[in-house]
Amino acid sequence: MYNNEYPGKGKKVAVVGVPLGFAAGKRGSELGVEAMRMSKVRDKTLVEHLSDLGYEVSDLGDVEVPRPVAPAADADNPKYLAEMVEACANMSSRLKSVLDTGAMPIILGGDHSIAIGTFSGIASHFHEREEDIGLIWFDAHADINTPETSMSGNLHGMPLAHILGQGCDELVNLEGYAPKLKPEYCAHIGGRDIDPGERRRIYDLGLRDNFFTMCDIDRRGMRACVEDAIAIASQAPGGYAVTFDVDMIDPRFAPGSGTLVRGGTTYREAHLALEMIAEHGGMRSFEIVEVNPLLDQSNITVELACELVLSALGKTIL
Repeated sequence: MYNNEYPGKGKKVAVVGVPLGFAAGKRGSELGVEAMRMSKVRDKTLVEHLSDLGYEVSDLGDVEVPRPVAPAADADNPKYLAEMVEACANMSSRLKSVLDTGAMPIILGGDHSIAIGTFSGIASHFHEREEDIGLIWFDAHADINTPETSMSGNLHGMPLAHILGQGCDELVNLEGYAPKLKPEYCAHIGGRDIDPGERRRIYDLGLRDNFFTMCDIDRRGMRACVEDAIAIASQAPGGYAVTFDVDMIDPRFAPGSGTLVRGGTTYREAHLALEMIAEHGGMRSFEIVEVNPLLDQSNITVELACELVLSALGKTIL
């Protein structure tokens, strides 16, 4: 039976920071990691709140991220490719180690490019056990560009394409195999700013029915869309991971992110989605990204991000 008071009883979680922001168009998301870690919501830190939910919590610090070198002009490659390959290898190794201990990773980002490395490690852990894992991706953007279709060259707009097996070989083939994610186990929620090349790729990969845009949410409601997303990702034998970009939420509620798009979800819709995921079970990791304290107002986005982590881990109103 789902335990509302102590959902983490008998379970281990490990907090892992990835302070990487050089793959985004605006700097500052690398500062979101420490801001979330140190912020106090109702006079307690994130780790303290997780402990109150019954979890055995360890904070493993940050993954080592290389210092970026100014990128040379290169039409064939995204910016900071060499640094990203090195960082992703570090992320993948750390996430595999966490899962080997039996703990659930809670990943604090950083820009959304980190999902290439974090999900590669998570997927590889299950791949070695001959299991596929699913993924629920919350985002205002599709993040499914490749270097050929990207208009900016910024890797934070390309992570989903890479873990689906399309993009730069060095990133696609992390851990020695590809794709890390099968399209039939992928669900995307909250999209409302999708590039032409991304639109084509979504249809080419047969993902249209797996993408729940803001239009779908308007028509059907968040509950129905999340139920369908969970059903899709849960088909994977190993369970599913969740990655949450705070720009999925409307800028009125989450102004502290670098690529804001009007017309996003409300504060309560975001919490509902993650409360449903917690109640369903089957989540193997949770990641939250693109929190930029330099763009925030009165720390509301940082605090919201911490609150969303707690909802995903089982905190409820009653």
